[in-house]
Amino acid sequence: MHSFGPIAVGALLAFTLGGCASVGGSVATTSPVGPSTPSVSAAAPSGSAVQVTDAQLKAITDDLATRGVVGEVSAVSATAVTWNDGSLGCPQAGRMYPQVLTPGFQVVVSVSGKSYDYRFGGGGPRLCE
Repeated sequence: MHSFGPIAVGALLAFTLGGCASVGGSVATTSPVGPSTPSVSAAAPSGSAVQVTDAQLKAITDDLATRGVVGEVSAVSATAVTWNDGSLGCPQAGRMYPQVLTPGFQVVVSVSGKSYDYRFGGGGPRLCE
């Protein structure tokens, strides 16, 4: 039988209890996009308002165009988010996703009064439907 010292037992207990923490969905607050918000390319704490770059807005506009959505695209909100997995908070049935914390951001845009929820997390924009 093995004997563990108090430090080893404490470390094992901390590791075990840490793994039991509840894992929920993404936590983010929606904030308006403004000139005082940090750039999306900068690492921002989850829930912080971020500013969408022209290139990112163009990528969203291009994606919407491939879906037949045309018109003036305006950013409504952009928020830094750390998702619990690679689905970026929008899992699709039948797909598997890496089970790792995935930093990124959520951008809500509006075209002709209709809102579109886009997610970025290590790649281009992904429409969350």
